[in-house]
Amino acid sequence: MKINFSEVIKMQQNNYLSGALMVIFSAFCFALKGIFIKIAYRYGIDTISLLTLRMLFSAPFYILIALWISKKQDNMAISKNQWQWIAGLGIIGYYLSSFFDFESLNYITAHLERVLLFVYPTFVLFINAFFRKKPISKLQDLALGVTYFGIILAFSQNIETQQKDILLGAFWVILAGLIYACYLVGGDKIIPQVGSNRFTVYALLFATVPVVVHCFIKNQLHIWHYPKQIYVIGITMAIFVTVIPTFAMSEGIRRVGSGNTAIMASSGPIFTIVLATVFLGEQIAFLQIIGTLFVLLGVFLIGWKGEK
Repeated sequence: MKINFSEVIKMQQNNYLSGALMVIFSAFCFALKGIFIKIAYRYGIDTISLLTLRMLFSAPFYILIALWISKKQDNMAISKNQWQWIAGLGIIGYYLSSFFDFESLNYITAHLERVLLFVYPTFVLFINAFFRKKPISKLQDLALGVTYFGIILAFSQNIETQQKDILLGAFWVILAGLIYACYLVGGDKIIPQVGSNRFTVYALLFATVPVVVHCFIKNQLHIWHYPKQIYVIGITMAIFVTVIPTFAMSEGIRRVGSGNTAIMASSGPIFTIVLATVFLGEQIAFLQIIGTLFVLLGVFLIGWKGEK
């Protein structure tokens, strides 16, 4: 059988291009999250109620996908230990990290939230260096310096006029990034064992439970009295900020690699700057733009090193 190498190369190029488009599309969808949250808060909804609506509206899609996955013939059994990993990571990644991220947007702009959240790759470096004894290279040291310098610049425009709010908001979003980094590091172990799609589906369903419990403790699940705009936002977030981008990102990672994914996903804060300016009327200062570019450069260097 004669192999047509030109056809093979063309297929690989098309596969890479489609994967890149999936990653960029996912980054755009995730960039919408802060915009939707800020708009929802204008209607007086609290953090846990909004997160609960997002999870409840997402759950039916994930249940259907879970049922479809369970019927596949090549579906391997998941061990008790693997279930524990999926549940634990799902709770910290989709409940704790998401809640802290949602909470931060009560205090800071959507643009600043996205920039601060994007420092999670630096936390991944620190966690791997401390717990897995993976040395940090000189290039990664440079990337860390560039990233945190960018954060200082982004902060400099707000710190004097909104010190209390901005510091509190920064605390919540940085905590969200730290927890999400733990989720990613833990996911490196379990995702290859159970598959990215199965992990995503089950992790999010596990996370839905503590979200609903939290909301019940907070307000007895009294979440159905808001204006209809809230439920439109909730359903839109469920579909376009949760279900679609999570699977598109997983498939994008499979096609282009995690390092390239980190680089391409760096477009997220740029999308947020444009969206926040257009839909929220947020004023982006020059130093904030420069700081954002430094943060993205740092993330780019980390992602490039990872792919190398």
